[in-house]
Order: sequence, then C-alpha cells, then structure tokens
Amino acid sequence: MTAFDDRFVRELPSDRDTSNVPRAVFGAAYTSTRPTPVRAPKLIAYSREVAAMLGLTPDELQGPEWVAALAGNRTLAGMKPFAACYGGHQFGNWAGQLGDGRAITLGEVIAPTGQHLELQLKGAGRTPYSRTADGRAVLRSSLREFLCSEAMHHLGIPTTRALSLVVTGEQVVRDVLYDGHPAPEPGAIVARVAPSFLRFGNFELPAKRGDLPLLRSLAEHTLRHHFAELVPQSGAIGAPEYQQWLSEIARRTGHMLAGWMRVGFVHGVMNTDNMSILGLTIDYGPYGWLEDYDPTWTPNTTDAEGRRYRFGNQPRIAAWNLLQLAQSIEPLAPGSGERTLEAYASSFQSAYRAALAAKLGLEHLDPDEGSLDDRLLDGLFEMLHDAHLDMTLFFRQLADLPTDEQSLSEASELSVFAWFGDALYDTERLTPGSLRRVYDWVLRWAARTRQQSLGEAERRALMNAHNPQYVLRNWMAQQAIDAATRGDYSEIEGLLELLRRPYELQAGAERYAQRRPEWARHRVGCSMLSCSS
Repeated sequence: MTAFDDRFVRELPSDRDTSNVPRAVFGAAYTSTRPTPVRAPKLIAYSREVAAMLGLTPDELQGPEWVAALAGNRTLAGMKPFAACYGGHQFGNWAGQLGDGRAITLGEVIAPTGQHLELQLKGAGRTPYSRTADGRAVLRSSLREFLCSEAMHHLGIPTTRALSLVVTGEQVVRDVLYDGHPAPEPGAIVARVAPSFLRFGNFELPAKRGDLPLLRSLAEHTLRHHFAELVPQSGAIGAPEYQQWLSEIARRTGHMLAGWMRVGFVHGVMNTDNMSILGLTIDYGPYGWLEDYDPTWTPNTTDAEGRRYRFGNQPRIAAWNLLQLAQSIEPLAPGSGERTLEAYASSFQSAYRAALAAKLGLEHLDPDEGSLDDRLLDGLFEMLHDAHLDMTLFFRQLADLPTDEQSLSEASELSVFAWFGDALYDTERLTPGSLRRVYDWVLRWAARTRQQSLGEAERRALMNAHNPQYVLRNWMAQQAIDAATRGDYSEIEGLLELLRRPYELQAGAERYAQRRPEWARHRVGCSMLSCSS
C-alpha cells in the first residue's frame, strides 16, 4: 500500500482559516483544502514510469480507488491536501499574493527508494488562492502539460513529472484568446509529481511582507529536506549555508536553461512564481518549440507585444528571476546577489557550450573569447535564421552530412542546401546570399570536425544523442487534443510512446519528424497560445 508523509504540513505554519474563499493569507505557508469532486471522472492516460517511481502497479493506478483520488473525488489514507501560498513577479512586475489557485497537493508519497515525492492535482477546483477563477483546467492545457512533462524528462531536461490525465465529465468555460468569446470545453485534471513544487515566489512573498519567521521556516525546511548535502553535521544553518544554497539553485537553473536552449524549448511564461527552487521545468502553460529558427519568437499571446519571454531572452530572464530570489533571501544571506548571478552564469555557459559542442559533433569548443569556434557558432545561428530552417530537423540532417573534403569539394551550393530541404520553411524568401551562407558555413563546420580525433561514426552518434529526432511540436499536441475532444485518446498514448525515445529513429513515425504543416501556421493552439486553461 502506498505510504504518505506530511512533512510540509507538519513542519510549516498553516493558515488558521480553513474556509475555501478567496482572500489574503498571512503568516502561513499553505492552507489546508480539499479538491472539489467531479461528476464523471475517467482516467485516459498515465505514465507507467512515474507510476513505478511511486510504487504503483498499473492495476492499482487504474483501480476505482486511485482513479477517484486522481480526480479529486476522495482522499486516501495519509493524504493531507493543501494549497501553497506564494507570490511572484509576472512579466517583470510584482503581482503580490498568487498561490495555488488551481493546484492542490494531495500529499507526499514515500517512494520505494525512500524519496519523498509530492503528488499534486492541477485543475482540482477552487482554493483560497483562486481569486475570481474556478480552479479548474481544460483538456487542451492538461493534455499539453501531461505530455510535455514526460517528453522533457526523456529529452534529459530537469522537469516535474506527470502521473495521470483524467477527464472530469464536466464542461469548463474559457476565453482561449481573451477576446471576449468564452466557450465551454471539456474539463480535465493532470496529476503532477516532483520532490517539491516550491518556487521562487514562495520566498518572495514573506520577504516582501517582512515576515522573517515564515521566510526562515520555509528556507530551513527546504534546505533540510531538499538540499541536505548543504546542512553541516552540527545541524545549524546560517548565512554561509544560505549563500551556498542560492548558488546551488543558480547552478541547477543554469543547467536547466542550457537544456531548454539545446532543444529549442520556449517556456512562454517565466514569471518568478513559475520558477522551481529545485531547478526543474515547472508549470507548462503556453510553451512551444522553435521550428523555423527565430530567437525573438514567443508562443504566448499575452507576451506577443513585449516578447519578454522570447526564446533568445530566456537565459537573461532566468538571471533576473534569480536576482529577485537572492534579494528575497537577503535577510538570511546578506550580499548574496552577485555570487548567485556568478554561479548561474558559470553554470549556464559551461552547460550550454558543452551542449552546443555535442550538437555540432565536436568534443569541445575553444574556450577563448572570439575564437574560430565562437565565429562558427555566430555564423550558425545567423544562417539558421536567415534561411528559415527548422532547428530540430537541421541538426539531425547535419549529422548525416559527409564531412570529407572530396565529397564537399564535388558538391555545389545548391546540392549542399538541398541536403536540408526537409528543414526549409519558405523557399520564396531564399536568396543567392542565403545559399552561399549555408554552403560556406557547412564547409567551415566540416573542416572543424576533421580537426578532432572522433571518427565519422562517433561524430554522428554524438550528434544524434544530443539532437532529438522528435519533440512535442504544438501541431502534434493539437492533433491529440482534437482527437481527445472527440473521445479518441489513442493519439495521446501514441505520442507518449514516441516521446519516450526522442533520439531514436522509430519505424512508422515519419510524420512526426517533419516541419510544421501549412495548416498549423496560424491556427490557435499551434502558433498562438495563451495562459487560458
């Protein structure tokens, strides 16, 4: 039988008012609250890997007891549900108290390994932090989060996980584009799993309010349970430990951001309340994947004008968010801001350059600023943008390009460019200059690969291990949403299986390894997404 613990509830101050009405909550890390039952829950998908991680068999998970729990219709023995209290900066502005407005943690599962894993329902009904909302979620956003959580894990990028996807049998009214046209949609609940869902905003709110006791309690709890390696044998936690903690958060965040940039992932809404204290990708909302390479692209319609969270700006925003966190922890670790940013910059640059080297089939990149390798990288991204090439497809096709001098000397500009034809989006915008830039860059890249000891087979293997063949493109998710809305859930399972092995060629999956179809260019859900869910 699955065992639960209640460390968060037991050790941290709770909201004395347990009424489930929207309000300001002071002096508390959480409010005890229960999910709101739904009419006709049905489990339509689950991750067998996450179930096994929690010690659940498929039969248990699909049984009536667990399906009811994952729908919010009952609590199991040991569960002590709560909604967390936190604040955050949204689009660069302090938003005050936010909190779990549509997420409710059921409890902390004690996994077979002994690890504690928080089990949280998203879309389980109203909480005191819901403000004017209903606390529910729709099928389209829940399906996207379920699939992308697992897809990111199998890509090797730190992330929260997804256990299950349940449809509720109820309709939820949403205005998809915030344009005054609300409509009913199928409701759903996704069960999320992580060692903790603590985020930067959990620490920002008490700091902004001057609540030092709560700030200290939260920070100490987090170190003891999630960063135990930083706690001295004496057990006493002081400024040095909090400074090390901030540096470790920065290091993990840098590693995560390098992963995003490596595969072309755009989070879409990097508010501080959407930044995990554990360096995990969290809160999958209006995310997207770069297709034709454009560093200014954002999938979030709310961000369409300012493009604060555009692909190329993500590393800088992570640094900004870390600075807000460091300033919040200032009472516990004075003067840690600069050190935190230095740790982040070092982590991100190291991880990202290593990732770029592997993407290009190189053992390493020259560390000297302004080196030939730096110019090779600059030319790469300029060329991708100029030629409107699909980022994912380009790197997979580059791996198979012969790099020996004889083959390339016999190739024309047109033939080299044709090698990447499947990655090309807009032939009408091509110029002779575009052809020349691709050709020249390929010659420079090939010459660089010949300077190392890796053989051709080793180079291809290295590139294919770091450049995915399949990512969860928005149009793929939209097809699964369309089918699921009709009651056909087979596409969810098909995508889940495909994305378990994103770096391997899979028979019969050719349609998923292609550039965005023309029908998806301007369709809502493919090119335009909002925070509406």
